[in-house]
Amino acid sequence: MAELLNVLNIPVDAAMLAAWRGWLAPARPPFYLTAAEADALGLDTVPRDGLTLTPEARDTITEWNIPPLADRVAWLTLADVDALPPGSRRALLRAQVRHGRGNVPLGRAFPELGLPPGRFLWRPGQLTAGVLARLVAASGVPCQRAEVPPEVWRAAQEVLPGARALVGSFPQGSAGNCFGTVMGAAGTRGAAAEWMQREPFEAFLHEHTRPGGRDDQAGTVLLWRSASGLAQHAAVTLGSGWALHKAAQTWWTPRVVLPVPTLIRASRSVGWRLSRRQLR
Repeated sequence: MAELLNVLNIPVDAAMLAAWRGWLAPARPPFYLTAAEADALGLDTVPRDGLTLTPEARDTITEWNIPPLADRVAWLTLADVDALPPGSRRALLRAQVRHGRGNVPLGRAFPELGLPPGRFLWRPGQLTAGVLARLVAASGVPCQRAEVPPEVWRAAQEVLPGARALVGSFPQGSAGNCFGTVMGAAGTRGAAAEWMQREPFEAFLHEHTRPGGRDDQAGTVLLWRSASGLAQHAAVTLGSGWALHKAAQTWWTPRVVLPVPTLIRASRSVGWRLSRRQLR
């Protein structure tokens, strides 16, 4: 059996590493430009309006950060980018950073690869297991499931029958999110693997929870809402001061167990207000 890689205290197999490698180094990624930038670089583009991306591509390039003014998209292979004059290649990559597109790393951040210091695009061969582990771990917090006593899991089983199977796992792509993780932990079949929208999550809260709950008991839903009342994030307590959440919907975000105070601090955001509901 192939040895598993440990990422954020979570075992990751070769198949998942291969999937991460494919999302970070696609054969033909999109590049976002204004019309003026595209003309200056002499690149053929298509309108951004109506562009369809896979959820994994959307997350990898942080598509939600890219402003509307970058309304042209050039689909270029790595060979296409390599064929550009050096100045044009640098301008293209700088434009991506300027527009908020993700996955345009700096060579100086990876001295072990022997790259020039500026911006570059990943090649599959550069994404070794060690590099992948470093990239994914950079934005995460190690899972502390091994520190949860067995009696806590036993006590939580009745109210959170799906929790233990979810804890310490990465999603199979950009499907799961915080709402689905809470619903899946509570026993809603298939919820943890779905990019759960607010409407079904609110229906779940209405049907399966009541106001109240304590951080030291199992089944308290920690719920953050914006000033407008929209649910923004959710977690669920396991009991004895432990809680489970998925910090974001992205493919590199695992489902982790943390001490409740640590999880609450990590989930704070300006304008969000925390409330509690108890599973029933």
